[in-house]
This record gives sequence, C-alpha cells and structure tokens, in this order.
Amino acid sequence: MGLRSTRHHVGASALSHLLQYAGPAPDHRKRACPCGHTAQSVGLRSKTVITAVGPVGLRRPYYLCAHCGEGPFPIDDELDVHNTRTSPGLRRMLAAVGPEAPCARASRQMKLLAGVEVTAKEVERTAEAIGHEIAAGEQQARERALHSDLPVVGGDAPPIFYVQMDGTGVPVVTRETAGRQGKMAGHPAHTREAKLACVFTQTTWDEAGYPIRDPDSTTYTGGIEPAEEFGPRVYLEAWNRGSSRAKTQVVMGDGAEWIWHLADHHFPGALQIVDLFHARQHLWDLARALYPNDDVQQRRWALRQQHTLDGGRIEHLVRALRSIAPAHAELADKIRTCAAYFETNAPRMRYPEFRRQHLFVGSGVIEAGCNTVIGSRLKQSGMFWTVRGANAILALRCCQLNGRFEEYWGARAA
Repeated sequence: MGLRSTRHHVGASALSHLLQYAGPAPDHRKRACPCGHTAQSVGLRSKTVITAVGPVGLRRPYYLCAHCGEGPFPIDDELDVHNTRTSPGLRRMLAAVGPEAPCARASRQMKLLAGVEVTAKEVERTAEAIGHEIAAGEQQARERALHSDLPVVGGDAPPIFYVQMDGTGVPVVTRETAGRQGKMAGHPAHTREAKLACVFTQTTWDEAGYPIRDPDSTTYTGGIEPAEEFGPRVYLEAWNRGSSRAKTQVVMGDGAEWIWHLADHHFPGALQIVDLFHARQHLWDLARALYPNDDVQQRRWALRQQHTLDGGRIEHLVRALRSIAPAHAELADKIRTCAAYFETNAPRMRYPEFRRQHLFVGSGVIEAGCNTVIGSRLKQSGMFWTVRGANAILALRCCQLNGRFEEYWGARAA
C-alpha cells in the first residue's frame, strides 16, 4: 500500500507538470464565444482535477467575452474536464462502482481499492451524469427508429426468441408521487413502477425436454415510464438482438394488461405465455380467502385446481371457480376477479402444448432481473429516488450488465 501511495504521488506530480499550459500565441488570443461574439484571452486560471492517481493541478488559458460575461476554457474541452473536477479515467471508475453499491460504500471502495478519495456525492453525480448520457443516447436511437427503417441485423437466426416483461416498485421522494393513489385506498403512493424487459434466446433443451436458455444471451432494458414509452424501448432492444429473424417469438409476463397490449402492438406474431407460477399464485391467494383458518383445506383445494391449470384445462377451471357459492360479497368479488383472469388469459395458458414445443412456461429470468437489475441497487433500505436519478442508474446498470459499457465509453472518447 505504501508503494502504491508513492506511485500515485509521483504520477500526480508528473501529471501536474504536464498540465501547466502556456498562454496562447498572439494569433490565438481571440476565439469565438458560444454566444456568437468574440472572447479575448485574459491570462491563465488554475483548477484542481481529481484523477486516477489523485488530485492534480491544471493551469490553462481563459477567455472572456465582453458581451455575455462568460468565457470558455478550450483546454477543459480537450481534456474532457469541462464543468467537472474529475478526469475521464476517474469518471469511468466511478461509473463502474456507483451503480453497484450505495454511494457512501462506493466512496469507501474507491479509497480502499484504488487509493483515490472521492466523496459519496461525487460518486452519485458522476454515475447519474453518465447514466443520463446513456439514457439520452438510447432515446435518440428510439426516435430515429420511429422515423426511419431499422437496419437489418446480421448473424445466425435464433431458433426461439423470448421477450419477458415485468414491473416493480421503486421508492421515490414525495414529490414524485403527488396525486398518485397508493396500493391501499385512501393512502398515498410511496413508489413508482419501474418497468423492465429482458430478451434472450433458446436453441436446445435437456433430455427431459425442458428448455435451456442460451448462455450469455440475456440483455435488459428498463425505466420508470408509461407503457406507451416502454414499448418502443423493448421493441428496439429485441430488434437489435435479431428478433425479426427468429423462427419463433415468445412474449411472457405475469398477466398484466399493459404487457399484452405491448405484445399485440410490437410483436403481433409472437406466441404469448402467462407465467405459470403467477397463475398458480392466483389460485393460492383465492384458497386463503376461501379457507382463511384452515391450512389443510387451503392446500387441498389449491392443489386440485392447480392440477387443472397445469393441464391447460382453463375452461374447466373457470367453470369450477364460478360454481363456488361465496359466503359474502367481498369473497364473491375475489372469485369473480380470479375467474375473469383465467378466462381472459386462457389462450396464454396452454401449458401442455407449450411444453411439447420445449418452451419456457415460467418468467423466472425477468423475475430474477427485477431483483438483480433494479432491487439490488434501487430498493435498499432508506433509499428514496427521483425518477430522473433512478432512470439514470437503471440505464447505466443495463448498459453494464449487457456488456456494452466499453462500447459506450469508446464511442464517447471518439
């Protein structure tokens, strides 16, 4: 550690020496100002920049515009330190640790692992700023896709292409939930729904006929946004992954209406499947309402109905539900809602047929994704986000998990 500290000290001294710029030559003492007028050189100014080897001193020419009272630092633009006190290399490091852990912990990790002291606020600002850049680039790509033909994606055609979607609540500051109804009537909302989609491919299945997800084929995209904005996001991610060339497209979800609306609109030829385990959960929830104090009866009833569900006999299940004589009005509403859920989604619940095609019938990939991509970073104890901040971190996390961060950083440097 002592050797590392010495190396950083020597490196910072050498870098500070390199960053002492002379004044501009006589023919470069004037330059265009962003306001449209001319800025005049008024000498040299200094600033401290935190780098991967610690703080260094930067001294460079400053220009002042008499018209607007502002002035550029051309060297800051060249070095990519305009309006920031951190170097590009350090920002790259902060973009790696910031989305993985709370900012205070990331700050401690930087000191321990890199020997660089940065505040938790510096980690937060840097990670969110880079996340905003990534999100803005993705938004521009979606807008271009809406107004022009998408490029043909090369490579081998995936045999089976999956799109899974889900949503999970993210705790937000009070102003982000103004006028929004909470889960309980009469109570304000404390979260905003972050929608997440994952896409992956399947080529084969095991000896028992169960599908096998292709290794390293899963990528994610998500954001806190309305479904009509989320749809193009999912579509573009799927297109870029080759969904249009797949022999079979499958869209999976938990039965939420917005998922099937997006599936119909953006993937009209895809096979739609309701996650089997969510469907089973509806039966178990109803079993608890039917037999609130009898675990044995709950289990017996739920397993019997579950057998019908797993067999794909949804019409039979709906008739069985509607034949129940409710003890009170509240229970009648639960039964009616449950029966309607299965009736509406019957074509998406032909599980024996799906299994014969060696398809997934569970959306475990997106369930795990909600925990990995969103929950592990945005839903820790004591956290409350703005929508803008949460979306920035979510964009950065997806970029990293998708293996595209180096591609982004290389394009940015270019």
